[in-house]
Amino acid sequence: MYTANEAQLKAFKKEHAYLKTKLDLGKEILWLTRAECVKAGPSVEETLAIVKDAMIAHGKKEYEMPAKIGIHPFEDVFFHAMPAYVPGKTACGMKWIECFPRNPREYELPQTTGLQIMNDVMTGVPVAVMDCTWLTAMRTPAVTALAAAALHPDAKTFGMFGCGVQGVGHVRFAAKTLKKLERIYIYDKYPECMDRLMEQVRGEVGVPIVKAKSVEEAVESCEVLSSATFIVREPMAIAKKEWVRKGQTILPCDLNTFWEPSIALAADKYIVDSVDEHELFNEMGYFPDGLPKIFCETGEMLAGLKEGRAKRGELIVCSNIGISTNDIAMGQAILSRALEMGIGTKMKL
Repeated sequence: MYTANEAQLKAFKKEHAYLKTKLDLGKEILWLTRAECVKAGPSVEETLAIVKDAMIAHGKKEYEMPAKIGIHPFEDVFFHAMPAYVPGKTACGMKWIECFPRNPREYELPQTTGLQIMNDVMTGVPVAVMDCTWLTAMRTPAVTALAAAALHPDAKTFGMFGCGVQGVGHVRFAAKTLKKLERIYIYDKYPECMDRLMEQVRGEVGVPIVKAKSVEEAVESCEVLSSATFIVREPMAIAKKEWVRKGQTILPCDLNTFWEPSIALAADKYIVDSVDEHELFNEMGYFPDGLPKIFCETGEMLAGLKEGRAKRGELIVCSNIGISTNDIAMGQAILSRALEMGIGTKMKL
């Protein structure tokens, strides 16, 4: 539990007064579609700033966020409930998101769908319900890009495994934060996904993008690597330990799925976005070889409380599976701008 300070309490009251000018609090909410979230949403640069603030607040323990709980109707899918309170952003709410990797090919539906509820901190009443897929697609690569810049600022090569929505986002964001980047390698088992990624970032990413012929080629070619595939209990171990070398930075978004578990176990430092969440997933069986010893949380590193890379030759694995403090901070930014712009639909409770 986090107790707000006087300045934060003053901000809560100010926000409550503002919301009363825009909504009949307790009687109506603002509904925001995905398109409206995009219209009101922050840019890449703004997202990086919002997420960095939220991660630093997390590192300083200025938040309340239980580890995400979920349900799993099938082995390869999940629903996650993700509440959070971020006083520094005058934000509280909850994301309810699901991931069904087979949806696009079997049902012509998105892999990820979900909704987010935002609440007034002072009274607790719901003030908005919005699509949460776009903000998820923005906040996730922002964390990877911020961690990559902190752990490996001089990197000249970046590799991305998985070329879906998250893959596109990671390439866009990494190109912003890795200032010395000279080449990006991408790999997906579906060649058309690599082609689509390249088309979507054309004109925005200024460094050459190479379609790797194999996972091994990409691993061996890059200093910084990330993966955004899907999360399953039994590790698929697609990227092998013998391909990895000292001095690399690996930033998985897919927990313990894509990389051979022995890589994280042998890393000089294993950093995570949330200790609580990784320990919960360990209890649920997602680390059958054991949860690696955790050095620190990503937010602690970004806040300067813990040193990330101390030596050039360290192998570092930084696992960021998504924390709701970032989602709620992003949701608050979207809500605030939507109210200013006068977009969204007011609906009776």
